[in-house]
Amino acid sequence: MKSNLAAILLAAALLAAQPAWAEGNPADLTDMAALRTAVRADKKALVASTLQLTPTEAKRFWPLYDAYQRVADRSTQRRAVAIEELVGLDRPISDLYARNLASELISADEDEVKARRTLQNRLMRGVPTRVLPPKKAARYLQLESKIRAMQAYDIAAGIPLVH
Repeated sequence: MKSNLAAILLAAALLAAQPAWAEGNPADLTDMAALRTAVRADKKALVASTLQLTPTEAKRFWPLYDAYQRVADRSTQRRAVAIEELVGLDRPISDLYARNLASELISADEDEVKARRTLQNRLMRGVPTRVLPPKKAARYLQLESKIRAMQAYDIAAGIPLVH
């Protein structure tokens, strides 16, 4: 039942945003609600639909995608743990705690940026070993950036500022 609902939500989101994806222009994916629904239903299907990979491209791309997602998920988890601890406190935090919190959040961001740079290099560098054509790689990196920004916004909306 749950997978059927996810498939229905993904199909609805894909249909709602289909004109932008059909043109292959992620900049036109401005309906954040449709994007959010599609990502929650099946991010990988959204990426596949947007990129329209050839079988050769897909064989090379998906392992890199999965490796990047693991790093991005670890970074998100690190942020979540730090923020959950902050939200769980029912008292003002110390200066030391604030410094450690800021350092942990920045470190998680840096790990993710490093992974994204590695991903970009592996996707686009070198003609014989390049995973995707530069335009397709840039399209994916734009889409990934947009998705990560949307997710960061959703998380930030529920986080109180440090007192």
